[in-house]
Amino acid sequence: MLYVVVWVTTGLTCLDDVMYVVCAGSSTIRLYNTDTFSPLDVVINVDGMRDPRDIVVCRHDRQLYVVDWQSIWRVSVDDKSYVEWLTQSMTDRFYVESLSLTSRRLIVTSSPWLPSRSLRQYDTTDTQLLCVVSLPGYVRYVYHGVETTHGTFVVAHEGTAEDREQNAVSELFGLCHVC
Repeated sequence: MLYVVVWVTTGLTCLDDVMYVVCAGSSTIRLYNTDTFSPLDVVINVDGMRDPRDIVVCRHDRQLYVVDWQSIWRVSVDDKSYVEWLTQSMTDRFYVESLSLTSRRLIVTSSPWLPSRSLRQYDTTDTQLLCVVSLPGYVRYVYHGVETTHGTFVVAHEGTAEDREQNAVSELFGLCHVC
């Protein structure tokens, strides 16, 4: 069995034969070969990134999206340039914990320790908020959400109609409102 040992890995994603890894408290994105898990000689330093939590990659535009303490960074896989793409002030104090990406739509999940019962969907081409996915009132915390290929959302969460502390995975239909 091969594995990569790093301080505290908080997210990883793969594109082509490269794995991109972010670690808590680091401003560096580490690169590894996906076949051998060997570190590559190049790293991406993102000045200003303080505490990354998750990372996804868009295969269409070859951009990484990294959740940081109060923002989302967009990093080019090709030239290693970066920009603070979405800031906390732009997200209405919606503290971001995790990301998923379908086509050019980024799904943003708030921190599970803040009781925000929604997901947000952004267009990766212009940061436009496309919709907010409202969750039922019994959902206490949202851990992660993804958009399916048929336009629904699957959400990992705590709280069900039967048990406030039960963890569950639910598919949501038609609960998205356009902003």
